[in-house]
Amino acid sequence: MDKKSRIKAGLAEALPLAVAIAAYGLSYGVLAVQANLSVAEAVAMSLLVFSGSVQMVSVAMLTAGAGLTSIFFSSLLLNLRNLLYGAALAEGLAPAKRGRWLLAFGVSDEPFVLGSARFKRHGPDPLYFGTVVVLFYAAWAFSSFLGAFAGNQLDPQKWGLDLAFPVTFTALLLPVLTEKPVIATAAAAAIIALLLEYLRPGNELTIILSGVSAPWVGLYIQRRKQSHA
Repeated sequence: MDKKSRIKAGLAEALPLAVAIAAYGLSYGVLAVQANLSVAEAVAMSLLVFSGSVQMVSVAMLTAGAGLTSIFFSSLLLNLRNLLYGAALAEGLAPAKRGRWLLAFGVSDEPFVLGSARFKRHGPDPLYFGTVVVLFYAAWAFSSFLGAFAGNQLDPQKWGLDLAFPVTFTALLLPVLTEKPVIATAAAAAIIALLLEYLRPGNELTIILSGVSAPWVGLYIQRRKQSHA
């Protein structure tokens, strides 16, 4: 497949998710301004952090009056999953060589799902992954600006924008629920999150704790599967 075809494939496969990301970005921008961030600060966070989950948790913690230290370490814990993503994508991005550090900045949930599926079907393809990342980055940054600029004039709940995050991740999750380790990880994450939400409703650490704990269940199932193979 030539370069033009790979770019087209990346744009075509990423566009539906980019729309959902833009809706989520609008919601983030509004909430960031409501948490007393300026438009410039809200957009700068999107440009430098480029992580919807981290930014939403940070905004929620700011609203709750948390200090910068606790926000920093919570964000760090939440982003630890990107180390696993990067390791899984390393072979598929290997041909990029000099440009891998730039592609690494784009490693997050949505690009990981599309990239890993692409690499399984067609082998290493940094150009495809880069195309996906650029589209997602542009959608996230621009929608964050629009949401922050709109500020209090836009109610995310009224327009259903708050649903963009769970709907997007559900759409990402369902196609990969084909193997026991993945199913076990998803089930464990759901159970842990529900339990923590029941014990302490609205706790910002729920996402972090369930996200860090659940993969160990999947890893255990995977190792048992390999040992019995």
